[in-house]
Amino acid sequence: MDAEQPELAFTCPRCGACVQSRFYGPCSCCRTQLVAAHAGQARAVEVGRFEPSLHVVPNQVATKE
Repeated sequence: MDAEQPELAFTCPRCGACVQSRFYGPCSCCRTQLVAAHAGQARAVEVGRFEPSLHVVPNQVATKE
């Protein structure tokens, strides 16, 4: 990949403003608004302890008397 890529001139797909950027997508103003509107808060999720299923049949040799 070329280290010095030219900037593209295009219209922002979200607001329609003329933008010059390396990659196609929303302008920086729209990106900031999207991050503020859709960014989630990190939280700890508690996961229950693993319980093996009880439908396993015991070994016949071990149950033989």
